[in-house]
Amino acid sequence: MSYQLELRHFKYFMAVAEELHYRKAAEKLFISQPGLSRQIKQMEEILEAQLFIRSKKKVSLTAAGHYLKDEVQFILNHLELTKKQLQLINQGSSGELRIGFLGSAMQQVVPRLLVQLRDAFPSIKTSLEELSNHAQVNAILRDKLDLGFVRLARVPKELEIKPVFEDTFSVVIPNDHVLSQKTFKSMEQLKEEQFILFSQDYSPLYFDKVMSICEDAGFTPKVSHKSVHAQTIFTLVENKLGVAIIPTSLQYGFDMKVKFIELKKIKQRAILSLVWKRDNRNPVLKHGVNLLLKG
Repeated sequence: MSYQLELRHFKYFMAVAEELHYRKAAEKLFISQPGLSRQIKQMEEILEAQLFIRSKKKVSLTAAGHYLKDEVQFILNHLELTKKQLQLINQGSSGELRIGFLGSAMQQVVPRLLVQLRDAFPSIKTSLEELSNHAQVNAILRDKLDLGFVRLARVPKELEIKPVFEDTFSVVIPNDHVLSQKTFKSMEQLKEEQFILFSQDYSPLYFDKVMSICEDAGFTPKVSHKSVHAQTIFTLVENKLGVAIIPTSLQYGFDMKVKFIELKKIKQRAILSLVWKRDNRNPVLKHGVNLLLKG
């Protein structure tokens, strides 16, 4: 008997690939474990490739299985997007633009884009998700986001990246700190302070730039805390647990007992870039990209 590959095979495969456990995957799918095993075996026969290594102790993906998992994840994401876009178009919308962003992009760049889109293309829906650089890139590659705002020097070859906003850096210190914008001369004045930084995993480029700001002043910062949230960093500074360096635009929108000293004379700048996938087929993506790149 010859079989054809169907959408259910992909869904069954993904359940096992994510759980790496046939019983748990079967429960997730609301089917019997023997039935799931038969479907996976059938899929392997159709594809003429072994997808899982199964023993009494564990289930693991083969090299072919790992490859298929990434491809199927993209296919299912794209099918879900297609379904959602069809529903929006049927309701009179042009479609949806899915946007990822870092917190600092929300201060100026993202709100400006949303207003421009609303004014120029009122039928386009938008959705927003705050994610790290790495998470945004992965989501765009997997067709879960259309564009993102990142602080990265390079991205995978499948993506385009363009700078859209250049910002200065500012030091964040407690309100009653001895230094002020008038008395501040250089970063060397802070060499004995504890520093609170954004996590290196959250933004390697930003972390390296902050380290270089201190190193250019002749010292390596003593890092006491790391976070991925500006609110957390400001709270730690407010409680005199250290000082921080942030993109200047990130200071707006917070009401805390801290003060900011802009580092106007240093060479380092916080570059925010737009990133999107070259072969993204979402018809509304070009409108968002064009609005941003036109300034």
